[in-house]
Amino acid sequence: MQYWLIKSEPDKWSWEQQKAKGEAGEEWDGIRNYQARNNMRAMEIGDKAFFYHSNIGKEVVGVVEVCSEIHPDSTIDDPRWECVDFKAVCDMPKPVTLADVKAEPRLANMSLVTSMRLSVQPVTEEEWKIVCEMGGMKEPA
Repeated sequence: MQYWLIKSEPDKWSWEQQKAKGEAGEEWDGIRNYQARNNMRAMEIGDKAFFYHSNIGKEVVGVVEVCSEIHPDSTIDDPRWECVDFKAVCDMPKPVTLADVKAEPRLANMSLVTSMRLSVQPVTEEEWKIVCEMGGMKEPA
């Protein structure tokens, strides 16, 4: 299993909206950055990702799971742009802010710190465990 972090502006697509989609999940569309798209191409069904509210809040608020293979982005008629679907798994008991991540020395190399603008990022297993611990998860999702 691989781990990721996906970003969404909560006034455009919030964690509450993601949870409301249930088991069907939601297409992670609108990505127009090649590196972010390539990260989605590397995803497999069952991979987990942190759901991060960007711009407003700047915090990890939940965990999602990849629930589809890569497929064309339905919002554009251009074969270069693909996406996967995510379904909500659980809330982060205590949201983990960007400031919290930056203050944790063990996360100094995390993409959220080093590549802050990238909307779909890889997360190492060690980073995953640390952020889950910071967020009050007894067992990483």
